[in-house]
Amino acid sequence: MTGQQLARQYYETLGRPALAAHFPALVPRMAVGLAGEGSECFGFDDALSRDHDWGAGFCIWLEEDDFRQYGAQVQAVYDSLPAEKAGFPIRRQQDEYSAGRVGCLCTQHWYRRYTGFPEGPETPAQWRRVPEAYLATVTNGTVFADPLGRFSAVREKLCAFYPEDVRLKKLAARAAAMAQAGQYNYLRCIKRGDMVAAQLARAEFMRAGMSMAYLLNRRYAPFYKWMHRGLEGMPVLPRAYEQFAQLAQIPDGPRAAENIEGLCLTVAAELRRQGLSTVRDSFLLPHAAEILERITDPELRRTHVMEG
Repeated sequence: MTGQQLARQYYETLGRPALAAHFPALVPRMAVGLAGEGSECFGFDDALSRDHDWGAGFCIWLEEDDFRQYGAQVQAVYDSLPAEKAGFPIRRQQDEYSAGRVGCLCTQHWYRRYTGFPEGPETPAQWRRVPEAYLATVTNGTVFADPLGRFSAVREKLCAFYPEDVRLKKLAARAAAMAQAGQYNYLRCIKRGDMVAAQLARAEFMRAGMSMAYLLNRRYAPFYKWMHRGLEGMPVLPRAYEQFAQLAQIPDGPRAAENIEGLCLTVAAELRRQGLSTVRDSFLLPHAAEILERITDPELRRTHVMEG
Protein backbone atom coordinates (compact mmCIF):
# COMPACT_ATOMS: atom_id res chain seq x y z
CA MET A 1 0.00 0.00 0.00
CA THR A 2 1.38 3.41 -0.95
CA GLY A 3 1.51 6.32 1.47
CA GLN A 4 -1.31 8.06 -0.39
CA GLN A 5 -3.53 4.99 -0.16
CA LEU A 6 -2.69 4.53 3.51
CA ALA A 7 -3.46 8.19 4.25
CA ARG A 8 -6.85 8.06 2.55
CA GLN A 9 -7.78 4.81 4.31
CA TYR A 10 -6.68 6.22 7.67
CA TYR A 11 -8.77 9.35 7.09
CA GLU A 12 -11.85 7.51 5.85
CA THR A 13 -11.92 4.83 8.55
CA LEU A 14 -10.63 6.72 11.59
CA GLY A 15 -10.14 10.41 10.88
CA ARG A 16 -13.40 11.47 9.28
CA PRO A 17 -15.68 9.80 11.89
CA ALA A 18 -13.70 11.36 14.75
CA LEU A 19 -13.71 14.83 13.19
CA ALA A 20 -17.44 14.63 12.40
CA ALA A 21 -18.20 13.58 16.00
CA HIS A 22 -16.18 16.37 17.60
CA PHE A 23 -16.63 19.20 15.06
CA PRO A 24 -19.90 18.70 13.12
CA ALA A 25 -20.20 22.42 12.31
CA LEU A 26 -16.52 22.80 11.35
CA VAL A 27 -16.17 19.80 9.01
CA PRO A 28 -17.88 21.65 6.11
CA ARG A 29 -15.10 24.24 6.34
CA MET A 30 -12.21 21.74 6.45
CA ALA A 31 -10.01 20.78 3.52
CA VAL A 32 -8.46 17.35 3.99
CA GLY A 33 -5.84 15.46 2.02
CA LEU A 34 -2.17 14.62 1.82
CA ALA A 35 0.23 17.02 0.11
CA GLY A 36 3.55 18.67 0.82
CA GLU A 37 6.92 17.24 1.80
CA GLY A 38 7.78 13.57 1.57
CA SER A 39 8.07 10.96 -1.18
CA GLU A 40 4.57 9.65 -0.44
CA CYS A 41 3.10 13.04 -1.35
CA PHE A 42 4.58 12.67 -4.85
CA GLY A 43 3.64 8.99 -5.07
CA PHE A 44 7.34 8.05 -5.18
CA ASP A 45 7.52 6.11 -1.89
CA ASP A 46 8.77 2.52 -1.85
CA ALA A 47 9.95 -0.05 0.70
CA LEU A 48 13.04 2.05 1.52
CA SER A 49 10.83 5.05 2.31
CA ARG A 50 9.47 3.29 5.39
CA ASP A 51 12.66 3.61 7.42
CA HIS A 52 11.79 7.13 8.54
CA ASP A 53 8.97 9.70 8.56
CA TRP A 54 6.49 7.34 6.90
CA GLY A 55 3.09 6.01 7.88
CA ALA A 56 -0.55 6.94 7.88
CA GLY A 57 -1.25 10.62 8.26
CA PHE A 58 -3.25 13.34 6.61
CA CYS A 59 -3.53 17.11 6.53
CA ILE A 60 -6.47 19.14 7.79
CA TRP A 61 -6.31 22.66 6.38
CA LEU A 62 -8.36 25.36 8.12
CA GLU A 63 -8.86 28.97 7.12
CA GLU A 64 -6.90 31.39 9.31
CA ASP A 65 -9.80 32.46 11.55
CA ASP A 66 -10.92 28.87 12.10
CA PHE A 67 -7.35 27.75 12.73
CA ARG A 68 -6.86 30.47 15.33
CA GLN A 69 -10.04 29.42 17.15
CA TYR A 70 -10.09 25.65 16.69
CA GLY A 71 -6.63 24.58 15.53
CA ALA A 72 -5.37 23.29 18.88
CA GLN A 73 -8.60 21.35 19.49
CA VAL A 74 -8.56 19.77 16.04
CA GLN A 75 -4.91 18.83 16.49
CA ALA A 76 -5.73 17.21 19.82
CA VAL A 77 -8.37 15.02 18.17
CA TYR A 78 -5.94 14.14 15.38
CA ASP A 79 -3.31 13.20 17.97
CA SER A 80 -5.84 10.98 19.74
CA LEU A 81 -6.36 8.77 16.68
CA PRO A 82 -4.95 5.24 17.08
CA ALA A 83 -1.20 5.14 16.55
CA GLU A 84 -1.16 1.45 15.66
CA LYS A 85 -3.54 -1.22 14.50
CA ALA A 86 -3.10 -4.98 14.86
CA GLY A 87 0.48 -4.37 16.00
CA PHE A 88 1.39 -2.54 12.78
CA PRO A 89 2.42 1.10 13.36
CA ILE A 90 0.17 3.04 11.04
CA ARG A 91 0.36 6.66 12.16
CA ARG A 92 3.18 8.76 10.80
CA GLN A 93 5.55 9.74 13.60
CA GLN A 94 6.93 13.26 13.39
CA ASP A 95 10.27 14.43 14.72
CA GLU A 96 11.87 17.87 14.94
CA TYR A 97 12.72 17.79 11.24
CA SER A 98 9.35 16.62 9.94
CA ALA A 99 6.98 18.39 12.35
CA GLY A 100 4.10 20.25 10.75
CA ARG A 101 3.79 18.08 7.66
CA VAL A 102 0.54 16.40 8.71
CA GLY A 103 -2.19 17.18 11.24
CA CYS A 104 -4.07 20.45 11.59
CA LEU A 105 -2.60 23.23 9.45
CA CYS A 106 -3.58 26.75 8.47
CA THR A 107 -4.28 27.14 4.74
CA GLN A 108 -2.74 30.62 4.49
CA HIS A 109 0.31 29.70 6.59
CA TRP A 110 0.85 26.52 4.56
CA TYR A 111 0.89 28.33 1.22
CA ARG A 112 3.06 31.10 2.67
CA ARG A 113 5.52 28.49 3.99
CA TYR A 114 6.24 27.19 0.49
CA THR A 115 5.58 30.16 -1.79
CA GLY A 116 6.08 33.16 0.47
CA PHE A 117 2.50 34.32 -0.14
CA PRO A 118 -0.75 33.25 1.57
CA GLU A 119 -2.52 32.81 -1.77
CA GLY A 120 0.52 32.07 -3.91
CA PRO A 121 2.59 34.42 -6.09
CA GLU A 122 0.87 36.94 -8.37
CA THR A 123 3.47 39.04 -10.23
CA PRO A 124 6.31 37.70 -12.43
CA ALA A 125 8.84 38.86 -9.83
CA GLN A 126 6.99 36.93 -7.12
CA TRP A 127 6.78 33.80 -9.26
CA ARG A 128 10.50 33.92 -9.95
CA ARG A 129 11.35 34.17 -6.25
CA VAL A 130 9.70 30.83 -5.42
CA PRO A 131 12.04 27.81 -5.78
CA GLU A 132 10.54 25.44 -8.33
CA ALA A 133 10.83 22.47 -5.97
CA TYR A 134 8.58 24.34 -3.50
CA LEU A 135 5.96 24.81 -6.20
CA ALA A 136 6.15 21.07 -6.89
CA THR A 137 5.74 20.44 -3.17
CA VAL A 138 2.70 22.68 -2.77
CA THR A 139 0.86 21.18 -5.77
CA ASN A 140 1.54 17.47 -5.26
CA GLY A 141 -0.54 14.85 -3.49
CA THR A 142 -4.31 14.60 -3.29
CA VAL A 143 -7.15 16.58 -1.75
CA PHE A 144 -9.68 14.16 -0.27
CA ALA A 145 -12.32 16.75 0.61
CA ASP A 146 -12.70 20.52 0.36
CA PRO A 147 -16.33 21.61 0.74
CA LEU A 148 -15.40 25.28 1.14
CA GLY A 149 -13.13 25.22 -1.91
CA ARG A 150 -10.71 27.91 -0.76
CA PHE A 151 -7.71 25.63 -0.32
CA SER A 152 -8.34 24.13 -3.75
CA ALA A 153 -8.74 27.53 -5.40
CA VAL A 154 -5.14 28.47 -4.57
CA ARG A 155 -3.97 24.99 -5.51
CA GLU A 156 -5.65 25.16 -8.91
CA LYS A 157 -4.10 28.56 -9.63
CA LEU A 158 -0.65 27.15 -8.87
CA CYS A 159 -1.29 23.95 -10.83
CA ALA A 160 -2.11 26.08 -13.89
CA PHE A 161 1.67 26.65 -14.02
CA TYR A 162 3.87 29.69 -14.48
CA PRO A 163 2.73 32.79 -16.35
CA GLU A 164 3.99 32.29 -19.89
CA ASP A 165 6.66 35.02 -19.73
CA VAL A 166 8.14 33.37 -16.62
CA ARG A 167 8.10 29.96 -18.29
CA LEU A 168 9.85 31.42 -21.35
CA LYS A 169 12.53 33.01 -19.16
CA LYS A 170 13.16 29.68 -17.46
CA LEU A 171 13.20 27.80 -20.76
CA ALA A 172 15.80 30.22 -22.13
CA ALA A 173 17.95 29.82 -19.02
CA ARG A 174 17.77 26.02 -19.19
CA ALA A 175 18.65 26.00 -22.91
CA ALA A 176 21.66 28.23 -22.22
CA ALA A 177 22.79 26.04 -19.30
CA MET A 178 22.46 22.85 -21.36
CA ALA A 179 24.53 24.41 -24.14
CA GLN A 180 27.18 25.79 -21.81
CA ALA A 181 27.62 22.76 -19.54
CA GLY A 182 26.91 19.88 -21.90
CA GLN A 183 27.60 20.96 -25.46
CA TYR A 184 30.56 23.26 -24.79
CA ASN A 185 32.31 22.62 -21.47
CA TYR A 186 31.92 18.87 -21.00
CA LEU A 187 34.30 17.65 -23.74
CA ARG A 188 36.71 20.55 -23.16
CA CYS A 189 37.08 19.46 -19.53
CA ILE A 190 37.76 15.88 -20.64
CA LYS A 191 40.38 17.03 -23.19
CA ARG A 192 42.13 18.93 -20.40
CA GLY A 193 42.06 15.82 -18.21
CA ASP A 194 40.01 17.62 -15.58
CA MET A 195 37.60 14.81 -14.75
CA VAL A 196 36.14 16.52 -11.69
CA ALA A 197 35.10 19.50 -13.80
CA ALA A 198 33.82 17.12 -16.49
CA GLN A 199 31.56 15.32 -14.03
CA LEU A 200 30.32 18.63 -12.65
CA ALA A 201 29.55 19.77 -16.22
CA ARG A 202 27.66 16.55 -16.88
CA ALA A 203 25.68 16.98 -13.64
CA GLU A 204 24.85 20.60 -14.50
CA PHE A 205 23.68 19.48 -17.93
CA MET A 206 21.48 16.76 -16.46
CA ARG A 207 19.91 19.10 -13.93
CA ALA A 208 19.20 21.76 -16.58
CA GLY A 209 18.02 19.16 -19.08
CA MET A 210 15.57 17.51 -16.70
CA SER A 211 14.27 20.93 -15.64
CA MET A 212 13.79 21.73 -19.33
CA ALA A 213 11.69 18.58 -19.74
CA TYR A 214 9.43 19.62 -16.85
CA LEU A 215 9.02 23.12 -18.26
CA LEU A 216 8.11 21.76 -21.68
CA ASN A 217 5.49 19.57 -19.95
CA ARG A 218 4.25 22.53 -17.87
CA ARG A 219 5.03 20.75 -14.64
CA TYR A 220 7.16 21.84 -11.70
CA ALA A 221 10.43 19.99 -11.15
CA PRO A 222 10.63 18.46 -7.66
CA PHE A 223 13.60 18.24 -5.28
CA TYR A 224 16.70 16.99 -7.13
CA LYS A 225 16.58 13.39 -5.90
CA TRP A 226 13.11 12.96 -7.44
CA MET A 227 13.67 14.89 -10.68
CA HIS A 228 14.49 11.85 -12.75
CA ARG A 229 11.81 9.66 -11.17
CA GLY A 230 9.19 12.29 -11.99
CA LEU A 231 10.01 12.24 -15.71
CA GLU A 232 8.62 8.73 -16.13
CA GLY A 233 5.45 8.72 -18.20
CA MET A 234 5.50 12.39 -19.17
CA PRO A 235 3.67 13.04 -22.46
CA VAL A 236 6.17 15.58 -23.85
CA LEU A 237 9.67 14.19 -24.44
CA PRO A 238 8.46 10.71 -23.41
CA ARG A 239 11.95 9.21 -23.87
CA ALA A 240 13.64 11.70 -21.54
CA TYR A 241 13.41 9.36 -18.54
CA GLU A 242 15.20 6.60 -20.46
CA GLN A 243 17.71 8.98 -22.10
CA PHE A 244 18.88 10.50 -18.81
CA ALA A 245 19.14 7.03 -17.26
CA GLN A 246 21.38 5.97 -20.14
CA LEU A 247 23.54 9.09 -19.84
CA ALA A 248 24.07 8.43 -16.13
CA GLN A 249 25.47 4.97 -16.89
CA ILE A 250 27.85 5.89 -19.74
CA PRO A 251 31.51 6.45 -18.72
CA ASP A 252 32.93 9.92 -19.29
CA GLY A 253 34.13 10.45 -22.84
CA PRO A 254 32.95 10.80 -26.45
CA ARG A 255 30.00 8.39 -26.03
CA ALA A 256 28.59 10.49 -23.20
CA ALA A 257 29.06 13.61 -25.34
CA GLU A 258 27.12 11.92 -28.16
CA ASN A 259 24.33 11.11 -25.74
CA ILE A 260 24.27 14.73 -24.58
CA GLU A 261 24.03 15.89 -28.18
CA GLY A 262 21.17 13.48 -28.81
CA LEU A 263 19.24 14.94 -25.89
CA CYS A 264 19.87 18.46 -27.20
CA LEU A 265 18.59 17.45 -30.64
CA THR A 266 15.40 16.15 -29.02
CA VAL A 267 14.93 19.35 -27.00
CA ALA A 268 15.58 21.57 -30.03
CA ALA A 269 12.95 19.67 -32.02
CA GLU A 270 10.42 20.08 -29.21
CA LEU A 271 11.14 23.81 -28.90
CA ARG A 272 10.37 24.14 -32.61
CA ARG A 273 7.26 21.98 -32.29
CA GLN A 274 5.92 24.23 -29.51
CA GLY A 275 6.61 27.30 -31.62
CA LEU A 276 9.23 28.59 -29.20
CA SER A 277 12.13 28.64 -31.66
CA THR A 278 12.76 28.49 -35.39
CA VAL A 279 16.50 27.76 -35.10
CA ARG A 280 17.49 24.60 -37.01
CA ASP A 281 20.83 24.12 -35.22
CA SER A 282 21.11 21.56 -32.39
CA PHE A 283 23.30 23.95 -30.36
CA LEU A 284 20.88 25.31 -27.80
CA LEU A 285 22.35 28.77 -27.15
CA PRO A 286 20.75 30.37 -30.27
CA HIS A 287 17.44 28.80 -29.19
CA ALA A 288 17.81 30.52 -25.82
CA ALA A 289 18.29 33.89 -27.51
CA GLU A 290 15.18 33.44 -29.65
CA ILE A 291 13.06 32.32 -26.69
CA LEU A 292 14.10 35.49 -24.83
CA GLU A 293 12.83 37.60 -27.73
CA ARG A 294 9.36 36.08 -27.31
CA ILE A 295 9.02 37.46 -23.76
CA THR A 296 6.63 40.42 -23.67
CA ASP A 297 7.65 41.73 -20.23
CA PRO A 298 10.55 44.15 -20.94
CA GLU A 299 12.06 43.70 -17.47
CA LEU A 300 12.22 39.92 -17.87
CA ARG A 301 13.63 40.23 -21.36
CA ARG A 302 16.43 42.53 -20.16
CA THR A 303 17.74 40.15 -17.48
CA HIS A 304 20.71 37.91 -18.26
CA VAL A 305 19.83 34.76 -20.18
CA MET A 306 21.09 32.52 -17.32
CA GLU A 307 18.90 34.20 -14.70
CA GLY A 308 15.97 31.80 -14.89
